Amino acid sequence: MQNRSHAVMSQRVEPIDSTDNFPTPPWATRALIEHVIRPDNVRGLTCLEPACGQGHMVKPLSEYFASVKYADAFDYGYGPVRDFLSYPYETNAADWVITNPPFRLAEEFILRSFDVARHGVAMLVRTVFLESVGRYNRLFLNDPPSVFAQFVERVPMVKGRLDQKATTATGYAWLIWEHQKRDASKLAWIPPCRRQLERLSDYSDDQPALF
Repeated sequence: MQNRSHAVMSQRVEPIDSTDNFPTPPWATRALIEHVIRPDNVRGLTCLEPACGQGHMVKPLSEYFASVKYADAFDYGYGPVRDFLSYPYETNAADWVITNPPFRLAEEFILRSFDVARHGVAMLVRTVFLESVGRYNRLFLNDPPSVFAQFVERVPMVKGRLDQKATTATGYAWLIWEHQKRDASKLAWIPPCRRQLERLSDYSDDQPALF
């Protein structure tokens, strides 16, 4: 019998041709701004969300930034279809690049974002992304993040949809690079905040709210 425990299923590996579409609960994006970057630091700035999926990260980002541009390599019926790794974005095309990248392409997304973002880059990744000798040599050795912000709550994500009742054994963190803060990396914790930052409208396009 297949072992389908959360601890095992959290180690899933997506096929090479998978869209790797695991929508981000909007409260997790608000947590980035409220508890790490801070609203006053993005007011009046622009943001690019290059893996927008159905727009679940775009909507909360738009609550804070003056404008948010968005696209995705696949057609989800939301935003233009553009492959972030090949589309000719101009250098400094936006103040911030913020996204939940496909896990197998996260490193490439980060490196690409360094050129596209004028001020900073924030990537939502599994906590285990910090591991790997190869990734350390290719990325973290010369370009460590300014902040590693670990969620103390789980951020449940399921393939293809938001699910307010979902659970997960996978830990997630925001990695933030700010161009003017390139010294030692700072460790931060995102405190319990789901109850404060989750909204009735967050799930209205996917399922009835459970509040």
